[in-house]
Amino acid sequence: MQAPSCPAVNPQHIQDLMALLDQAPYFSLLGMRFQAIQPGYCRLTLDLDYLRHGNAFGSIHGGVYSSLLDTVAYWAAYCQMPADQGYTSLDLTVTNLAMARTGTLTAEGRVLRTGRSICLAEATVKSPEGKLLAHGTSKLMLLAGRQSLDELLAAAGAPPLPPKFL
Repeated sequence: MQAPSCPAVNPQHIQDLMALLDQAPYFSLLGMRFQAIQPGYCRLTLDLDYLRHGNAFGSIHGGVYSSLLDTVAYWAAYCQMPADQGYTSLDLTVTNLAMARTGTLTAEGRVLRTGRSICLAEATVKSPEGKLLAHGTSKLMLLAGRQSLDELLAAAGAPPLPPKFL
């Protein structure tokens, strides 16, 4: 749900942003697909592939969980930030709760609180049956003039997106 003080987010901006993020090198390498980015929330999915995500013990590497948690926590904060605000992950705490071998994982991130310089978010990774596989918390440091959307677009060689807010 959108906080009353947040301006309305442009749905076309979010749609174009998710398409761009799906093509980002690391997200594409893992096979992440963004499903939703809205104020205080992000959801993505990942189809497990042992040859891409597996560890030496026959299950999915814990780094996959960490990447999913970090990503959805980060993008959950996006709609709540001013259009020119940058931010970065300051830390990530991950608790791996169960192994996965196959299926489509769903990761969800939610903002718990945003202050003047730090945003706190939490994230989960669940199995196709809804079993909780991993939980994480992330502190995001707000950066004036760095790590902004403009830098993302420049790095991707992408044209400007529609305005973030209506």
